[in-house]
Amino acid sequence: MEVYFESEKFAELLENDRKRVREFGAENARWIQKRLDNLRFAPNLEAMRSLPGRTHELVGDRAGTFAIDLKHGYRLIIKPAEEPPPRKPDGGLEWQAITAVVVVEVEDYHV
Repeated sequence: MEVYFESEKFAELLENDRKRVREFGAENARWIQKRLDNLRFAPNLEAMRSLPGRTHELVGDRAGTFAIDLKHGYRLIIKPAEEPPPRKPDGGLEWQAITAVVVVEVEDYHV
């Protein structure tokens, strides 16, 4: 899958080992890298369902985005890169047709 970032600054933060560790801690830094690698090697978003990290659709004001579990409540938040995103006839997102994503943020939205 193609992986893009919300901004160049955010890409630099997540792609730089030292910056990632400083911002998110060593354990989450490792998990962020693993999840980014998983995304890059997956042919589509559907493939992420079978990998560790529980990729799931968000609802409410976050509808149209997905979260991938990291550690200690943190999530890697992504969205389909294609606008409008591919949809099933029932209106739900078509995970198998999503082959490019944008990494939007890393956060613990449960706090």
